[in-house]
Amino acid sequence: MMANPVSSQSSLLTDPFLQFPTQKSVKVVWFTEFLGNEHKVIYGHDLDKISVAKTTKLSRIREDQDSKVSPPYSQTTPRDIWRHEAEVTGLKTGDRIPYQVISIRDDQGTKETIKSDIFSLASQPQHGTPLKILLTSDHQLMPMVAANLQKVVETVNPIDAVFLAGDLVNIPDRGSEWFDDMRGGAFFPCLQGRANYALEKDGITTIYKGGKLIQNSPIFPTIGNHEVMGRFSEEKRLNEQFKDAVTITAAKTLYSEKMQEINPNLNVEIEENWIKNNSFNVDTYQEIFSIPENELGNQKYYAVTFGDIRLIVLYVTNIWRSPDLEPTTKGRYQEAKSDLNQPKNWGHGQHIFEPITPNSSQYQWLEKELHSKAFKEAKYKIVMFHHPVHTLGGNIVPPYTDPVAKIDYNSTEQIESVRYEYPKENDYIIRDIMPLLESAKVQLVFFGHSHLWNRFVNHQGINFLESSNVGNSYGAHIGDNQRPIPPDYSTVNYVPTGDPNGLTPIVPNLHPLVDENNDPLPYIASNDITVFSILDTEKGTVSSYRFDTRYPNSDVIKFDEFRISE
Repeated sequence: MMANPVSSQSSLLTDPFLQFPTQKSVKVVWFTEFLGNEHKVIYGHDLDKISVAKTTKLSRIREDQDSKVSPPYSQTTPRDIWRHEAEVTGLKTGDRIPYQVISIRDDQGTKETIKSDIFSLASQPQHGTPLKILLTSDHQLMPMVAANLQKVVETVNPIDAVFLAGDLVNIPDRGSEWFDDMRGGAFFPCLQGRANYALEKDGITTIYKGGKLIQNSPIFPTIGNHEVMGRFSEEKRLNEQFKDAVTITAAKTLYSEKMQEINPNLNVEIEENWIKNNSFNVDTYQEIFSIPENELGNQKYYAVTFGDIRLIVLYVTNIWRSPDLEPTTKGRYQEAKSDLNQPKNWGHGQHIFEPITPNSSQYQWLEKELHSKAFKEAKYKIVMFHHPVHTLGGNIVPPYTDPVAKIDYNSTEQIESVRYEYPKENDYIIRDIMPLLESAKVQLVFFGHSHLWNRFVNHQGINFLESSNVGNSYGAHIGDNQRPIPPDYSTVNYVPTGDPNGLTPIVPNLHPLVDENNDPLPYIASNDITVFSILDTEKGTVSSYRFDTRYPNSDVIKFDEFRISE
């Protein structure tokens, strides 16, 4: 028996948030659990101007048995959530004005007007405007996220924008992870100061509310592996669907075998939807955010100017698979023993979602963007994507390249093993992307994925920052803490400790943490200490701060600061 869906409330599901300002406009977005018959933004110093919203319904949002909602669900069930977007126009440069969103519903027999609080918005900041940008990633409803974002606004206020390097939630099609997970730490509440997360440390429980950030400042997101949903099913649990992503090539092969059954009239739209539903998609991510289309008509990677910054956001991520070598594991290095002779069940290793090799559309778009006037004239040239370039974390191994399948057969031509190798010389980030970024004199590459803080500088002066120790950490692979690597695999390709791509991590230059011998540590990888980083365009610096959640009344400590060379 299916439980009732999450009941519609006579309130907004989120506060409004801001998206992609231009010189004269900015987009305002919010969500409700009711369709309503009118949604609008009122704005101006007297709130006397109106912009009517366009309403769309999220097409893939669902809940299931694993959703943390009340009442619970007994099976995978669609959830009705509507998105409202209004564009506020006619803005003047440098003018910050108040705004409020209003949604009207009359589907319960009576007409009801629901209003947000009053917030403020502004157009795209002009060159020379001093800005403070929050650099963050890997929220994923982790335990310290609400504390982290609360300390951001208590320490640095105002924040002018949020750059988020991927992994916003865990399961992108699970609505409650975005909006109202009953544990109190869903994505939007944390970034809007409406979280209610009870963090228990050493017998002391502290309630954290997150930070009121994106109501007044735009958020610029990135696709991480947790924004990608796998093969669609109306019955399977969402976790299972999330993990079940396969390559587009595999989906096309299966389609060709079943084409007459699936699409006898050879309808192109049916073919495209079937392949997407049987490989992977980022539909929910794209439906939630107002990602601008680039000249290729693609919303998965983009470039924007924000004050003195030219920000390039790339779609550089792959599926996470387990390094485990148990026979039952469909992992990064092998297929499960039970699936060996059933290729339709293969996971295809730790495959990449979007090509970035020189013959790909994304590479060619990046090359063109790096030669653009907007990029060349920007004071700060920043590139953001999810997968690490240089890190002490575990997720940089194996190298970022397409898996090469090694298939062994027995004497009866039955498959005995399928293993995957990842040639280090074909690492696409190092081999293909980095030469472009170096020649274009990029100053900062910001990424996430490994849930720690560390930074590096290469010989060309590019700064590499991973500031993803926001909510929890999986540790740093240094000293005796080796990455899990198959024993018969080359340690040249799969480096067990340190940065596999040859850089030495920078020790924080203000107040580093120390080890048991009182030696300073070049990283923070902690499940008690949370970290955030701030780019200050007036000073040209990136400052990193830490807060020890075991001591809720303790100070936030600035532990590192470096300058971005112009």
